[in-house]
Amino acid sequence: MMKLSILSPEKELFKGEVREVHLPGTKGNFMILNNHAPIISSLHEGVVKYLTTDGVEHTLEIEEGFVEAHNNIISVCVS
Repeated sequence: MMKLSILSPEKELFKGEVREVHLPGTKGNFMILNNHAPIISSLHEGVVKYLTTDGVEHTLEIEEGFVEAHNNIISVCVS
């Protein structure tokens, strides 16, 4: 399992366990799965999708941001 935290300047948008995360990277869309290699990436306008452990897919439209993932902990800061 992975722990995902999505933050905006105003508030915490999501915090919980997920199975996968799809992100709009500035050099193309990519997905983070369990045990992904450490990564830091900038994000551009698009949709963040994440699948929670109960099998429900959630989406969030963003303008920009960045992501850091390490040891199955994913932190996403967006605006």
